[in-house]
Amino acid sequence: METLTIDVSAAGLTDDQFYSICRQNEVLRFEMTAQGDLIVMSPVGGVSGDREMWLGAQVWNWNNATKLGKVFSSSTIFRLPNGAKRSPDVAWIAQDRWNELPAEEQEKFPPLAPDFVIELRSRTDDLAILQAKMQEYLDNGVRLGWLFDPQNQQVEIYQPGQEVEVRSLPTQLSGQDILPGLILDVPPF
Repeated sequence: METLTIDVSAAGLTDDQFYSICRQNEVLRFEMTAQGDLIVMSPVGGVSGDREMWLGAQVWNWNNATKLGKVFSSSTIFRLPNGAKRSPDVAWIAQDRWNELPAEEQEKFPPLAPDFVIELRSRTDDLAILQAKMQEYLDNGVRLGWLFDPQNQQVEIYQPGQEVEVRSLPTQLSGQDILPGLILDVPPF
C-alpha cells in the first residue's frame, strides 16, 4: 500500500483542527508537510514492525538506564517549527527540554523537534522522500538522526552542518554527546 497525500493547503488547517482530525480517526496515522499536504501513512508489515520495535527498544533501554529524557513511538506527532507535523519511527527528547513544555502541550502534539530521530524505510517507502524528511528534521532542530534502509543494507547518519554519512550494515552506531553512552550494534536487516 502506498502513502496517500492530499493537498489541503487551501483549507489552512490550524494545529487544533489537525489534532481534531487525528483524534477523530485514531485508526489512521497522519502527518502534514509544512506546505499543507495531509499525508495518510500506510501501515507497516510484520518485518518492518519488528525492526521498528527493536530500534525503539534499544533507545528505550538506554534511556531507562540513564533517565536523560523521553522516548517516543511512531504514533507521536511533533509540530516542527516550520509548521510540519511529523511522526518519526523513534524519537527522543532531553528531559530538560521536555520539562519546559506545559502539561497541555505534552498531552497533545508537542510543539518542538526531537533531539534525536530514527526513520526506518519500509518496503513501500520512497528513499528520496525519507531523505528529504531527515533533512527537514535537521533544519528544524534535530541534533542527530539515523535513517535505516534495509533494502540497501545501510544506515544514513544525519547531523547539523555535516555531510550525511552512509554506513553498510552491520555496523556500530554511537549516540555521541546527544545520547551519551548509547552504543547500538546493528545487525544486517
